[in-house]
Amino acid sequence: MYGIRMPTTPVHDSAIHHEESGSGTPFVFLHGNPASSHTWRKVLPGIGAGRLLAPDLIGMGRSGKPDITHRFADHARYLDAWFDALGLDDVVLVGHDWGGALAFDWAARHPGRVRGIAFFETIVKPMAWEELSPQARRRAETIRSAQGERMLDENLFVRQAYSGGVLTPLPEAEVEAYLAPYPTPDSRRPLLSWARQLPLGGEPADLVARIEAYDAWLAKSPDTPKLLLTFEGSPTLLIGPETAGWCATHLAGLETVHCGPAGHHATEDRPAEIAAAVSSWADRHGLR
Repeated sequence: MYGIRMPTTPVHDSAIHHEESGSGTPFVFLHGNPASSHTWRKVLPGIGAGRLLAPDLIGMGRSGKPDITHRFADHARYLDAWFDALGLDDVVLVGHDWGGALAFDWAARHPGRVRGIAFFETIVKPMAWEELSPQARRRAETIRSAQGERMLDENLFVRQAYSGGVLTPLPEAEVEAYLAPYPTPDSRRPLLSWARQLPLGGEPADLVARIEAYDAWLAKSPDTPKLLLTFEGSPTLLIGPETAGWCATHLAGLETVHCGPAGHHATEDRPAEIAAAVSSWADRHGLR
């Protein structure tokens, strides 16, 4: 369908790799944890016209691996440099998981450079421990303990994501593409850092402040179209009916489209539905 380009852009003391195709309005697809731009491979062919860009976050995928803490602020700083280096303006953002949070954060700080935001299975607000299911709470507590370090040894973050975080576990050959950037326990530290930053009970305080700041912008930007994609049928889903209702009440200019059964890593379960929803929304709002 299209020729894929794979540039690498110097940013700060490292570099960000991205996949790119097409031309016209930039659509930037931001992945989450423990993924890479690979997560968008089945979505991008169905998006249609536009300059489609899918970067690997710093320390992830084929991007550089600088010696940093890989906290949210680090990722935002490197992404800022990448957007600026490519001169990206009038952007449509599409974000999943932490990629959605980074999209919100960037848009709130650069409102004049954003045409619209589509998102799913992401962090729309700070969370309380009691909002988690017993299973999710045990996992969060384990990750934040010394046992989280041991998860690095067997690359469990990736393996669990694409066995339990999807409705249909991926074949080993497809999981290998997600495993490849993380051959050693030390190379997997960005994945642990992300997992430990889930905003629970007011911590991490600096991240909660950023989330509250982008929530304030999302609530008062009706002229920026927003699209929430929802799913059903998995205990791993981050956005269920209650959170979707919160979004409908608190996010200005929001549309919600239900895309069917999926796990949290919905790009593996429902790529065609995701692409169709984003493409139709973009066309309805003249975003390209």
